[in-house]
Amino acid sequence: QVQLVESGGGLVQAGGSLRLSCVASGSMLSINAMGWYRQAPGNQRELVAATTGGGNTKYADSVKGRFTISRDNAKNTVYLQMNSLKPEDTAVYYCSAGVVTTSPFRHLEVWGQGNLVTVSS
Repeated sequence: QVQLVESGGGLVQAGGSLRLSCVASGSMLSINAMGWYRQAPGNQRELVAATTGGGNTKYADSVKGRFTISRDNAKNTVYLQMNSLKPEDTAVYYCSAGVVTTSPFRHLEVWGQGNLVTVSS
């Protein structure tokens, strides 16, 4: 069974920084794309940033230039460095990964438990 465990959320003042981490564990053949989503109260979940297995990255316009996604394939970990945070960044942040498992042999999209980020004005 594959699981993603997140850490690093919390409360920060506007203009501050936080770093989220997400570690994948379990019987995996490979981890493909990994991404960070967020969901604010009353809003739909939105994709914030994504990275491919080869290291290509893409960002939502709302976070471009402020957030940086990175991954350490040796540690099965993806990070989200969030700088210049704004109150509108307040949300529950979820990591997601496309994973190929060994037994049974199949492709899954796996989600983390969610991590609350609160940005005060």
